[in-house]
Amino acid sequence: MLTRSSPQTRYDLTQMAQTSDTHDDKRALDAFKRGVDGWRAALQAHRLAPPDRDFSARLAGLAAAASEQAKACRTAYKAGYDWTPTRAADSKPPYELQPGSGRRGPDELWQRFDGVVADLSRIATSRDMLAVAGAYEELANAASELAQNIEREDRANGILPRARARRSA
Repeated sequence: MLTRSSPQTRYDLTQMAQTSDTHDDKRALDAFKRGVDGWRAALQAHRLAPPDRDFSARLAGLAAAASEQAKACRTAYKAGYDWTPTRAADSKPPYELQPGSGRRGPDELWQRFDGVVADLSRIATSRDMLAVAGAYEELANAASELAQNIEREDRANGILPRARARRSA
């Protein structure tokens, strides 16, 4: 949810969607909705996932959704919106992304990921849209690095087929 920054008052996203017709507001609201929808879809993919060879692809999808969410937050900030705190400081990612779930990949990258997830959960309880955008950006970077490493490991271990060599012209 977004609130509109104003010296006198703040507005809820749903109220702004009904009363505002400026191009910047529409662009910000549309971008934010796409970001939220993409983020929810990426989390849902992890919640419903069996432990399979698509793990690295789901992580790459999570990285892309977090990056999109960061961009949407920056667009909303430029249009004058603040973040409306919506997450609990102790919220957790889907089970397959939690410690102890048998997640594949380098421990040091998972430790970084866990720290970034904890930071996002903490920051998302504030109103600072730019801090939330930065936290989503950090999550995108951590998840992307994990996805690349896990994909490489999965290809080396035969979980994923080896990438075909490119031919030169």
